[in-house]
Amino acid sequence: MVVYKGKGEPLLNAVDVVAGYLPGIDILHECNLTAYPGELIGIIGPNGAGKSTLLKALFGLVPVRSGKVTLEGQDITSLKANKLVQAGVGFVPQTDNVFPSLTIEENLQMGLFLRPKKLSERLESMYDLFPVLGQRRRQRAGGLSGGERQSVAMARALMMEPSVLLLDEPSAGLSPVRQDETFIRTRKINMTGVTVIMVEQNARRCLQICDRGYVLDQGRNSYTGTGHELAKDPKVIELYLGTLAEDVAAS
Repeated sequence: MVVYKGKGEPLLNAVDVVAGYLPGIDILHECNLTAYPGELIGIIGPNGAGKSTLLKALFGLVPVRSGKVTLEGQDITSLKANKLVQAGVGFVPQTDNVFPSLTIEENLQMGLFLRPKKLSERLESMYDLFPVLGQRRRQRAGGLSGGERQSVAMARALMMEPSVLLLDEPSAGLSPVRQDETFIRTRKINMTGVTVIMVEQNARRCLQICDRGYVLDQGRNSYTGTGHELAKDPKVIELYLGTLAEDVAAS
C-alpha cells in the first residue's frame, strides 16, 4: 500500500476548537490540529495541558463549544461516538478499554457490531496483526496484563477498518519493554495506511516514531513540527522535554 503523507487535502482537521467538561470552564482554547492521510501524529505536553481532552473532543465525548472538526471535508463536530465509528474514526481510551468478563474474541466481536457480516474476515486480519490475541482468543480479557489489554483495545478499534485511530496514552502504566512493544505496534498499524493521532506522556519515544507533533500547553497550541524538529528544538526541550529529549536530539 502506498501511503500519501503530508500533502493534498487533510483527512482530519480541527480548527479553533474550544471545549470543556463543565459549563463555563474551557479546557481547550482555539486548538488546531491537521492530520493528512497515512500520517502518525503525536500530541505531547505537560500534565493538564488538555491533550486527552482534545482527543475526546474529536471523538464527541467532550462538548465542542466553538470551532469545527471535519473528516474528509465533512463536518463531524460533536457527532455521537457511534456515528463517528461508522464514519471511520476509532478511539482507544487510556483506561477501562476492554470488557473484562468477555473473551478476547468476544471483545473483538463487540468492535464490529455494526458490520457483523465481515466478522470472520476482520478477525483473521486482527490475528495476523496481533498473533498473541489469536493464540489466546478464548481467554477472558479480565485476566490479561496491561499491555495485552491495550492490544485487545487497539484490535477492537481496528475491527471497523477506521481511516483515523485516536490513541489516548497507549503506553501509560506499562513496563519499558511493553512500552516499546506498544510503540512498535502503533507504527505497524500506521504503516498499514491507518492515520494515527496519539496522545503520549512518553514524549521521547513519541517523537521518535511520529511524522509530525503538536505540543499543547494550558489548552493551546504551543509548538508544532516534525517529530525530529520538535525533539531538537531548544525551547521545546527546555520547557517540555528536559532530559527525555537528549537521546532524540543527539540522533
